[in-house]
Amino acid sequence: MRLLVFIIVVIPCVVWSQTEPKKKDSTLVQYFYVGGDSLAMDAIYLDEVRILERLKFIDKDERIKYLILKRKTIKVYPYAKLASERLEALNERLESLENKRERRRYSKMIQKYIEEEFSAELKKLTKSEGQILVKLIHRQTGKTAFELVKELRTGWRAFWYNNTASLFDISLKKEFQPIEVKEDFFIEDILERAFQSEQLERQKSAFYIDYFSLTEKWIHLKATVVNPKN
Repeated sequence: MRLLVFIIVVIPCVVWSQTEPKKKDSTLVQYFYVGGDSLAMDAIYLDEVRILERLKFIDKDERIKYLILKRKTIKVYPYAKLASERLEALNERLESLENKRERRRYSKMIQKYIEEEFSAELKKLTKSEGQILVKLIHRQTGKTAFELVKELRTGWRAFWYNNTASLFDISLKKEFQPIEVKEDFFIEDILERAFQSEQLERQKSAFYIDYFSLTEKWIHLKATVVNPKN
């Protein structure tokens, strides 16, 4: 996009300056370098700003559920962000190690560190907060909690974790699907608003999420009345 703006805005200005010289105040013009030549830049590039619409709720109950979901999402997002950062650091370090023994030793060390770092805090989460965290881990890493456990440990341990979690109505295989699940869309909306207000630090999701397409589907979607007799 910046290249397109450069072609449309800057190039014509350079060509025009060759036929109609015009003095500019150097104190008011920024310069950038292309191929060793300095070029004046009259345009200022700004970061993308998303204008968020006001949410529309079906009824009062849905609004209350959203507010409860907001509190829980704000609480657990930092854990998902931290998990993503730890996983990225782990993978980068493992790629730099050629010796299989060193890779195995380092992997076990990080596993123990992550478990000790998370266990005390995660025990304080409620069932619903734990499930939201599982979804956000998928959003930030691109992998389900089950897949991560399976990679870090063994398939049997992942199976055991998942079945233990299921006793508490938590599935480690749960994915973040805002295009399919309205609650996930609400979570994405909560995050986007928290990022813009700087209540949370933005971390890029592991996969592309089109917030405006989600809004078009969930906010502009007309409610349909289902006849209970049918």
